[in-house]
Amino acid sequence: MPSKKPAPGDLEPIETASRDEIAALQLQRLKWSLRHAYDNVPHYRKKFDAAGVKPNDLKQLSDLARFPFTTKQDLRENYPFSMFAVPRGQVVRVHASSGTTGKPTVVGYTKKDIDVWADLMARSIRASGGRPGDLVHVAYGYGLFTGGLGAHYGAERLGCTVIPMSGGQTEKQVQLIVDFKPDIIMVTPSYSLAIADEFARQGHDPAKCSLQIGIFGAEPWTNQMRAEIEKRLGIDAIDIYGLSEVMGPGVACECIETKDGLVLWEDYFYPEIIDPVTGEVQPDGATGELVFTSLAKEALPIIRYRTRDLTRLLPPTARSFRRMDKITGRSDDMLIIRGVNVFPSQIEELILRQPQLAPHYVLEVSRPEHMDELDVLVEMKPEFAQAPAAERQAAASALQHHIKSYIGVSTQVRVVGQATIERSVGKAKRVIDKRPRQA
Repeated sequence: MPSKKPAPGDLEPIETASRDEIAALQLQRLKWSLRHAYDNVPHYRKKFDAAGVKPNDLKQLSDLARFPFTTKQDLRENYPFSMFAVPRGQVVRVHASSGTTGKPTVVGYTKKDIDVWADLMARSIRASGGRPGDLVHVAYGYGLFTGGLGAHYGAERLGCTVIPMSGGQTEKQVQLIVDFKPDIIMVTPSYSLAIADEFARQGHDPAKCSLQIGIFGAEPWTNQMRAEIEKRLGIDAIDIYGLSEVMGPGVACECIETKDGLVLWEDYFYPEIIDPVTGEVQPDGATGELVFTSLAKEALPIIRYRTRDLTRLLPPTARSFRRMDKITGRSDDMLIIRGVNVFPSQIEELILRQPQLAPHYVLEVSRPEHMDELDVLVEMKPEFAQAPAAERQAAASALQHHIKSYIGVSTQVRVVGQATIERSVGKAKRVIDKRPRQA
């Protein structure tokens, strides 16, 4: 559909800089980031020393391949604050993302970090077609999740008026959109379709609402879903990417005038694509695992962080920065259910806490309509196999409650009969994905 907003006019100078200028800035900032991490984070000093590299060994951008990777496990092992590179008193905000139960991955921000994040989110919203004075309806969750506050601060930085609705309360979402008439909505793509359904339930045509732009992130979505969202809501649907460990939303964002891949804000994040098995850096255009190094983060510098997201790097179009293709999958077993990171091991840990439940389980992921659904099938232990139906239901309800409380995702738990779950002598098949295959 044609864009309702014109292509951006005046851009930041870096957005139209030459590739040589961008590379020079990246090299300068990368040298600082490596030195900052090495001097102030014992974990990085130990890993660099073990790999036989020092910050001064970086003479050109390609030398970064000599430095060790950082993984989510590294962040868990240094829980909660040991990865911080500044005194805890200089950290003005803490966020956290899903990890193993009770051990989320913790990220911190200095005041400067928050300012940079707000600037990059403002840049992202502007690239999406937003302008000062626009009314922005934020339906991402607020709290430890970075989505809500990241969108909020960015919209305010751009000069927009923010409606901090957060997630849930779908009837009220529709009421406020009808009454306040926002120009932009920031929300997960799957939930936007649930909002469209609620519009119809209330007798409204969602395509005739005030919304002009939707900025969608926190979960993978296809171009087919984009087409459906644009048709249902009558908007331009823009893709935004981020992850808490690197910053939050706003690491990359599409531009409304092209919608041809997410523009990476390379002045603050250095991207690499690696072979997920060998770790070897791949050339632009090759599909592999996305790796990020922060170039200016003070509180939590992140060096060669393995995102586990599979994509490829593409040449610049609307901006001077390179683009990344849509995420095609992951190189680990993490699921993203309605914007929440879910690991099978998290659910396994909760199952093992209940004395009646056996460690034989499978997760079934489906998308009966627009939103992902997660079913947990689990067996009772043999000694409880003949338990009355009420006891089985109580065990299922308790597990369902714990998953929601600890992991933050709603599930349907079903206690199944003995030997129902397939056994394996090798790696157990824990996930059955029944969602339509992404194009």
